[in-house]
Amino acid sequence: MQFIDVTNPSKDYALELGVSFEDWSYSIVGDNVLSAKGSLTNSCSSWLSVSDPYFSLAPGESKRIQVTLNVPKDMSTQNETPVHTSMLFVTQLNPRARSDRDGATIRLAVRSGIKIYHRLNGREQQDIDITNISYLTVDSMGDFLAADYDVHSNTWMEGKVRTELINQENGKKINIEDIGFYALPKDVRKQYIQLPNDLPSGKYVASVIFLYNDQESVKVGELEFDHVAKK
Repeated sequence: MQFIDVTNPSKDYALELGVSFEDWSYSIVGDNVLSAKGSLTNSCSSWLSVSDPYFSLAPGESKRIQVTLNVPKDMSTQNETPVHTSMLFVTQLNPRARSDRDGATIRLAVRSGIKIYHRLNGREQQDIDITNISYLTVDSMGDFLAADYDVHSNTWMEGKVRTELINQENGKKINIEDIGFYALPKDVRKQYIQLPNDLPSGKYVASVIFLYNDQESVKVGELEFDHVAKK
């Protein structure tokens, strides 16, 4: 059981609000993807209920909503899907009419989402496999490294991708800013790492380092590539 506080920040407009659930997952590049309630194998949307599925808030008023998750009795730590997720949405049901600069009427509504995550009891296991690293050029965007990796875990993972470049001709080391990542069990992912726009031409060795499990676990992949600076 958890609680969510919802507040109407308006000074002159009452809100009519509804609570709903959808499934969510990550795309191959780590973006959030929404799906219909109960459509994903890792969904827990049908396990969830709220104390007030519909309610009103006067200007400046707040309300605490109780969220309850009832796990099916036949679930166990041996289940093939150890992590279940859902997205709770609070949606404004009475959009407010406003006019733009040209006088056209626009109806504005607010929708806020909260991720819900459930994991079965048991020892946490976090691991990834780097399956490929490649170098590519996108004319309109620049040069990138693309690191493919598979997630082997029984928990929601959080970590960082750290990239170091070594110029093989002069030994100069270049560090690229860390990139954060989140992942779910069984995810198959691709991480794009943009190279500096002013990177000089030359032969390079790239080390792509995944740090996770509170940075106690590390996986490293390397790639040699030739880079030609843009004129």
